[in-house]
Amino acid sequence: MRVSMDPTGFRRWLEAGREDIPAADVQIITSGGRSIPAHSAVLASVSPVLEGMLDRPRQRGNSTKSIPILGVPCDAVLAFLRFLYSARCDAGAESGELGKYGMHLLVLSHVFQVGWLKRACEAGLARRLAAEGVVDVLQLARECDAPWLYLRCMKLLAKDFAAVEQTEAWRFLQAHDPWLELEILQFLQEADLRRRRRRRKKEEQGVYMELSEAMECLQHIFTEGCTEVGPYDQEPRRFPCARFATCRGIQHLIRHFAACDLRRHRRSCPRCKRMWQLLRLHSSICDRPDPCNVPLCTQFRLKSQQMEGREEDGKWRLLAKKVAAARVMSSLTKRKREEQLHESFGWSL
Repeated sequence: MRVSMDPTGFRRWLEAGREDIPAADVQIITSGGRSIPAHSAVLASVSPVLEGMLDRPRQRGNSTKSIPILGVPCDAVLAFLRFLYSARCDAGAESGELGKYGMHLLVLSHVFQVGWLKRACEAGLARRLAAEGVVDVLQLARECDAPWLYLRCMKLLAKDFAAVEQTEAWRFLQAHDPWLELEILQFLQEADLRRRRRRRKKEEQGVYMELSEAMECLQHIFTEGCTEVGPYDQEPRRFPCARFATCRGIQHLIRHFAACDLRRHRRSCPRCKRMWQLLRLHSSICDRPDPCNVPLCTQFRLKSQQMEGREEDGKWRLLAKKVAAARVMSSLTKRKREEQLHESFGWSL
């Protein structure tokens, strides 16, 4: 009957220099024919696969248990056993045995189901990923059921594919594993589509933010006034406002809108049409009670109620919703920035 032993306790036993340490009762056979003595209690406690192999009945005439670990260098097997006995990966292991035999240890930890060592090998290999060896690590990650490491390899491939294409490993993969090549190319295509969608979404968000700022400037011009345009009962400001770049452009549009020779046919004038659209957009998101200081706001609201249900009205409502959302995001970002400045100022005091 085999007694199970905690590997951590066994390690402490060794460090304490105990003389009553049990003798090795199993031999690990490596590819070079070397035989490494080990303790079945320790091996069984850290690996269910090794435990099952140790529970198998012995062959007749053979009184010593043996476990073959073939296909990897003998030194890698020794490193594997040292990790099993220590039951931990310290900081020095990253640059030592784990760094030297990382791929072999990943295979062994996967085959013998040593989860903590497998995760340590994945993390170590991911930190040392480079274009020259990423294809080999990718293939190994797929064979060893390591999805996190597999995804890290794929991301590096997508980021630096031009350099990976020049490697011998990539040419070998093209010649011998077309299915994996297809899988990689599909991932690269999907990654490119995601980048384009993010870029398009960012550009759209930028447009909505600009429209939101234009709405604030429009309200500011007709409520408080700016340098050139303002309420009739107020004098223009002497100094520009915080958003003067946007305000100046809207003031020029307003002055053109009021004096355009084509004011009876404003739809044929592109600048008048732009001003018309800004006024309509303002009415769609305006939450002020009547009367609003912005011209034509009430008229556009009434017209929107009459057009409710039409396709054109639906598009304007969607645009207004996105601009309103951009305004909220801008307000939250501004508030957070102000809070950070206050906290920083208070800390410096």
